[in-house]
Amino acid sequence: MMMEPAAVRAVAVTRSDVPLDISAVGNVESMATVDIKSRVAGQVLRVDFQEGQSVEKGQLLFEIDPEPINRQLAEIQANLSKDLALEDQAKANVTKDEAQITQTRAAADRGVQLAKEGIFSKEQTEQVVATNDSAVASLAADKAAIQSATASIRADRARLAQTQLQLNYTKILAPISGRAGAISVKAGNLIKDNDAVMVTLLQMSPIYVSFGVPEQLLPEMHEGLAVMASGKTGVLQFIDNTVDAATGTIKIKARFENADRGLWPGEFVKVQARLSMDRDRLIIPSRAVQTGPQGKYVWILNADQTVAMRPVDVVRLYKSENAPEESVIGSGLQSGEQVISEGQMRLMPGAKVRLLKEISNVLH
Repeated sequence: MMMEPAAVRAVAVTRSDVPLDISAVGNVESMATVDIKSRVAGQVLRVDFQEGQSVEKGQLLFEIDPEPINRQLAEIQANLSKDLALEDQAKANVTKDEAQITQTRAAADRGVQLAKEGIFSKEQTEQVVATNDSAVASLAADKAAIQSATASIRADRARLAQTQLQLNYTKILAPISGRAGAISVKAGNLIKDNDAVMVTLLQMSPIYVSFGVPEQLLPEMHEGLAVMASGKTGVLQFIDNTVDAATGTIKIKARFENADRGLWPGEFVKVQARLSMDRDRLIIPSRAVQTGPQGKYVWILNADQTVAMRPVDVVRLYKSENAPEESVIGSGLQSGEQVISEGQMRLMPGAKVRLLKEISNVLH
């Protein structure tokens, strides 16, 4: 008995430019995260911003009571003034000692000469020599006093600079521009130096979106590539230096200016990027491609309304927005040929078919 022709639908093989796009789920990351801590201990005098507020670099965030440090500064400055006076006094003593030595040395020399001539007694000679030696010793002591005072002045100035630095630390300024999180201390709280985090700042603009791409696409990735996320366009800026062996993907980061603060750290977003454009490629609907023991194949519609099997090489799949998935064909088909897109289950080589609708020469 003659079998009734199978009802099928067919489409034409067409040529088209096919973009190589990637789509992934990305995670928004702040480019800079800073935990604010106090570098001095004391009482929080005031908090100069609100939780969740956007702050600018250099803006005052907290102020620690500076009074204890001001008292230390006054004490150090008093010690410095005292040591400067001691240095001046020691220098004056040295000048006096040097003048006195000039006199005692001359007297000692005369005494020794007169003793040789028998004019001075031994006791007189020893007395003028001892007076000179005493003046020399006094000069050495006063020079040592200058060195001691100078060392004390250096120490005072070092303590003064350190304390002035501590005074600067009582005003805690924002090191970056960003958005403030929850504030953990209030005005009046006592804090220790380098202790608890007072607030965390996250840089919001620019910002990173990180995502993974299959290692096979690595040759197509390059810095400067345009990346889309949440309706914004960013630029690929970082490609990791190793492939994750567990997932076979490599980490990528794209930089977004995020001027409107539309991307938030920790948020998951859909990421899309166009890697390249394949020109003049053969494409057919993916539903027309079948899989058999020998690999991929399609049913070709002959001019006499019969069908034949033909193996094809599918390079990759492509799906544009609001359109069915398509297969990019590397070999096995020619432009204009017609392939069966529906009803393949009832087909066999050489079987007659009946088209359910007019064959379209335009692939939608």
